[in-house]
Amino acid sequence: MNEQIAAAVQEQVQEGMLGCAAAFRIVKDLDVSPLEVGRTADALEVRLNRCQLGLFGYGERKSIVEPAEEVLPELEQAIRKGISSGRLPCDVAWAIAAQFGMPKRHLANAAEKIEIRIGPCQLGAF
Repeated sequence: MNEQIAAAVQEQVQEGMLGCAAAFRIVKDLDVSPLEVGRTADALEVRLNRCQLGLFGYGERKSIVEPAEEVLPELEQAIRKGISSGRLPCDVAWAIAAQFGMPKRHLANAAEKIEIRIGPCQLGAF
């Protein structure tokens, strides 16, 4: 285990949990892969929470994703084009959200509306 990542994870833990946004700050600050941070958290028995796409880590409800009311055809096309192995990878979902200038959670809501599952998680949570 990389001790520098472990120390950074432990610094960010709140109530035994590491938020997705905090995990990605570690990724940026240490210039390491998201998967390294996720695996380190797992090895430290720290749970990940508050997924920036809204998919997990929100208490009893777990996910806060709700199907969007509408999905623009060009957004649906981008989502479908990004599918790999039957799912939309998390990093691709983030890139599409950035491309369309929308919050990551709104992208997840659009994917839910068109019945596209997101995964795998960049941090290795799913």
